[in-house]
Amino acid sequence: MESIMNDSKEEQVNYCSKKNYYRYIIAGLIFFLVLLILVSLMLGRYSIAFKDIIEVILNKGENVDEMLVMEKIVFNVRLPRIFTAIFVGAALSISGAAYQSIFKNPMVSPDLLGVTSGAGFGAAIAILLRLSYWQVQLFAFAFGIIGVLITFTISNVVTRDTGDKTVVLILSGMVIGSLFKSFISVTKYLADPNDSLQEITFWLMGSISGVDMNDFVKIAIPVVIGIVPILILRCKLNAMTFGEDEARALGIETEKVRIIIIISSTIITAASISICGIIGWVGLIIPHIARMIVGSNNNYLIPSSLIIGGIYMLIVDNISRTVFPVEIPIGILTAIIGTPFFLYLLVKTRRAWQ
Repeated sequence: MESIMNDSKEEQVNYCSKKNYYRYIIAGLIFFLVLLILVSLMLGRYSIAFKDIIEVILNKGENVDEMLVMEKIVFNVRLPRIFTAIFVGAALSISGAAYQSIFKNPMVSPDLLGVTSGAGFGAAIAILLRLSYWQVQLFAFAFGIIGVLITFTISNVVTRDTGDKTVVLILSGMVIGSLFKSFISVTKYLADPNDSLQEITFWLMGSISGVDMNDFVKIAIPVVIGIVPILILRCKLNAMTFGEDEARALGIETEKVRIIIIISSTIITAASISICGIIGWVGLIIPHIARMIVGSNNNYLIPSSLIIGGIYMLIVDNISRTVFPVEIPIGILTAIIGTPFFLYLLVKTRRAWQ
């Protein structure tokens, strides 16, 4: 009896120490993100010293003219871009982590159900029609939502009586995604090569250049609305990873949770794409990096993916605007970085099969 009590106490100690370990990691990630924000404010074609950044923030500079220039750069150009990069990275990463949990597949990403292709087609149509910038964003957001709604409708019709809803949902998303990609190709074919075609191509590459505080507000509101339910339901996602029957036995309404997660992920992904264009691979690779650090427990995986995603996107954006003579679209860099990491995952998976 005494040995059983000692084992129980030892398990409690191990659990508490592991819990504290994860909390320290998350706190460390937040601290690193804050430092990275300060460094990002210094970087650019017009470099600003750390001391000047502090003076601008505290509004205690002596040279008034120089301070005005630095204030415009910091508050009108760099801060909106930094915050947008963080929110986009966080949104795509937390969507990817949530999707990988509910579909029990480490190779899925937020564009699984057609939101990315739908948003791309919406933006391409708006650019082809020569609509204004905010209308392009609205079309991209709306068509991203429409793409997922069509996927859901097809899945519900096919599995009305029988069938595996998860498998059919994934297959429907693949079909709708391919269909919208074909529509994008048709739109590009009809576009003026000297005008709208270039705009469509650049938008599809993904970029955070040119965003202002209004753009940040547009993305911040839906992203926050979508992230909150995912954070609240992350404990239930743990149960769903063991299977539908086990989750239902624990009293979890699996279909309801799945729908809420998909709706939330669709909203934040569509909002991100509408502002920054198509930025791939983030929702696929960041949850894996977070899983390497904190494990597969969604209580820590979801928050860690959110923070690491913001860090990753901010680092990539800093590279895109400082390393090269001409700014590189951020979607190109995420693809260049994501492809070798995906190959690494394939090799790792292959070893697990053997």
